[in-house]
Amino acid sequence: MSLKIRLQRHGAKGAPLFRMVVCEHTTRRDGRFVEILGSFNPSPSGQDKKQPLRLKLDRIEHWMKVGAKPSDTAWTLIKQARKAPPAVAEAPAAAPAAEPVVAASAN
Repeated sequence: MSLKIRLQRHGAKGAPLFRMVVCEHTTRRDGRFVEILGSFNPSPSGQDKKQPLRLKLDRIEHWMKVGAKPSDTAWTLIKQARKAPPAVAEAPAAAPAAEPVVAASAN
């Protein structure tokens, strides 16, 4: 069983979206896969302009250690993701909870 890391094309005509997946080398482009490793939007708009490329680099490293070979395009995107600064956390860190204020009774 020879594994490949490659892109699957999704989206509408003229507006492609790609998934990076691990699959057997004999499966068709948009066929069965083992795991989704990320996504790539070549023409982002709106909120996606901040992160057109989202990859799980830890899982990619795992599959490459197991023996999966990336396609040329997948390898280019992986190198690009490694050079990019780490993603900023989308949710702000929760502030520490303050002591509850107990109102003193005037009686």
